[in-house]
Amino acid sequence: MAHLLGGENLHLEFPTKTVFDGVSLGIDEGDRIGIVGRNGDGKSTLMKLLAGRLEPDGGRVTVRSGVRVGMLDQADVLDPEQTVGHAVVGDRPEHEWAGDAKVRDVIGGLVKDLDWDAKVGELSGGQKRRVALAALLAGDWDVIFLDEPTNHLDVDGITWLARHLNNRWPRTQGGLAVVTHDRWFLDAVCTDTWEVHDRIVEPFEGGYAAYVLQRVERDRQAAVAESKRQNLMKKELAWLRRGAPARTSKPKFRIEAANQLIDDVPPPRDSVALSQLAVTRLGKDVVDLENVSVSYPTEDGGTREVLHDVTWLIAPGERTGILGVNGAGKSTLLGLVTGAVQPTSGRVKRGKTVKIAVLTQQLSELEDVAEDRVSDVVASKRTTYLADGKEMTPGQLLERLGFTNEQLATPVKDLSGGQKRRLQLLLILLDEPNVLILDEPSNDLDTDMLAAMEDLLDTWPGTLLVVSHDRYLLERVTDQQYAVIDGRFRHLPGGVDQYLDLAARSRTGTAAGASSASNPLAATGPAAGGGGTTTAVAPKLTGARARAAQKEVGATERKLEKLTGRVEQIHAELAAHDQSDYEGLAAITARLREVEAEIEELELRWLELSEDLGQ
Repeated sequence: MAHLLGGENLHLEFPTKTVFDGVSLGIDEGDRIGIVGRNGDGKSTLMKLLAGRLEPDGGRVTVRSGVRVGMLDQADVLDPEQTVGHAVVGDRPEHEWAGDAKVRDVIGGLVKDLDWDAKVGELSGGQKRRVALAALLAGDWDVIFLDEPTNHLDVDGITWLARHLNNRWPRTQGGLAVVTHDRWFLDAVCTDTWEVHDRIVEPFEGGYAAYVLQRVERDRQAAVAESKRQNLMKKELAWLRRGAPARTSKPKFRIEAANQLIDDVPPPRDSVALSQLAVTRLGKDVVDLENVSVSYPTEDGGTREVLHDVTWLIAPGERTGILGVNGAGKSTLLGLVTGAVQPTSGRVKRGKTVKIAVLTQQLSELEDVAEDRVSDVVASKRTTYLADGKEMTPGQLLERLGFTNEQLATPVKDLSGGQKRRLQLLLILLDEPNVLILDEPSNDLDTDMLAAMEDLLDTWPGTLLVVSHDRYLLERVTDQQYAVIDGRFRHLPGGVDQYLDLAARSRTGTAAGASSASNPLAATGPAAGGGGTTTAVAPKLTGARARAAQKEVGATERKLEKLTGRVEQIHAELAAHDQSDYEGLAAITARLREVEAEIEELELRWLELSEDLGQ
């Protein structure tokens, strides 16, 4: 692969710490790299060094002649006086950018709902972020650096972005490096992972799931020094292994290797025990929404119905994820649960023992204790907390959530965004609610802290309701998902994939009547060939062909089961054979290789059929 850019012996110091010391790495044609690590260890700084935004104190960054480098910063860098259209396509004439399939795809995927002539300064923070991402992706780049690109994107937008990046270049061309806490996105896009830690950058092959597998093995080899980290990552891997087949097929390692790592690991949650505890603490009644509708007045004197005829009987110990585009009514739905919103019609009934807590995005719970030290704030709460069947002190919980002894003496106002988020969660848990609502809990947290938070929530014996665009987190901590679509509340037995399919159909059904008079983006959607909607999860086969494919799936699974048993028999035959009979051993080994090759071919066919059936 041709080299695009790289850093050689990079050294960088800030006034209070050394960020990198002797780091050498590079990006070649075809590289798709996810950058992970703890907050503050230098992920964004590394991208700025490689993109030429920051000069190293030692070493050098080299870029191959003619290579074009683009970067999405976390900071807002757009001119507030320019229009949305000018920010995205610049001075290019309309016939030029409208004829570019890539630009149409970007517009349809990110900013089609915005007024083309609106000034950037009048937009919300999330809208500005989408415009900045669209402006970058509309350009021609050989290497793209993305710093938290999934912030302010809903599940639809994140899925679109993954598809766009996967299709942007041929497999052996272009270079991508991305920093994100969205682990589903890392797995969907990246072929390699860089972990930034302790002033170095450590490379791993594969996306997030493969990275977890390799890191677990590395930590196993250093069990004494990394025992706590190892156990947490083993548990994370156990969930990965028990997840959808597509997730375990992503890494290049054999599934048997994962099985050996997790054969003694229990499920992430003891659902029966948690349910029993939840009933004990809550009783049988939590919150029931019965035929509830909510309408709001509009500026023209009319009303707009946000939720229509919603029935949701929330059970003790229920763990539910809620999906929906921004503005669909998710916050209104949660307001009905908490009592902050009153229904226009229908009935809301709450159990007598219900104690609801909400992990908000605003960190408002910390405003009154901003000047206090972390240790003093925690000391004002309960002295013990039950987790994993053991009593833990608040200090032990803080350690579990990544706080060091030095940080306990830090005033709350001086904590980073991720530290405040973790402290906020801890204070809520110490108040012992029995219904916990998490509103975008993954904001400001790195992948390690997300895993630690998920591990802590696994032992929490209450009703958990989660609103998040982080697909990985939703699938990890909840047992079922619902969606707010067109004002209605719908159960999703098929999970996030089913939601994406329903959302795509909903958009397709309404797009035909949309007017393009006020916004030229309306003419650049699917009808114009821009591919602005995501339909990848829809079944490719229907009718008789689908039934035939389903039969082949069943036959393939039966063959795989028989061949797996055959492999075990050959292994036993190898173990029992005379080890000095080299010719006999070679013959048995050859048979084993033949069976393994047949299994691999059948697995590939099974995956192809599953994709065609939309499974």
